[in-house]
Amino acid sequence: MNHTYANNVYKNNQVMTAPKKKLLLMLYDGAIKNLKQAELSITNKEIEKVNTNLTKAQDIIAELMSTLNFEVGGDIAKNLHQLYDYMYVKLIRANIDKDIDAVVEVKKFMEELRDTWAQL
Repeated sequence: MNHTYANNVYKNNQVMTAPKKKLLLMLYDGAIKNLKQAELSITNKEIEKVNTNLTKAQDIIAELMSTLNFEVGGDIAKNLHQLYDYMYVKLIRANIDKDIDAVVEVKKFMEELRDTWAQL
């Protein structure tokens, strides 16, 4: 068995067996990681990497939006949806303009949300 395959199986098992809170934290961590890489790529003028990393962060935000339960979450879910939507649109614009300030802003929101969920 090659190392890459074994690593992928391990990661897949980790995701499939993780509790919901851990999955949520993993999503936040993934988004933050991609935003940091996008920030670095903008600085280094690596346009293709900027696009790849911002697109991955957008995909994660879209996933976070799709998992909101408005019946249970009420106003909190509605407010989170609005914030996720804001960040999603902000990253689209950041990708077009290669705007590092917008990436930093979204990264800060994601870090704050991640820290909040980690404390619950």
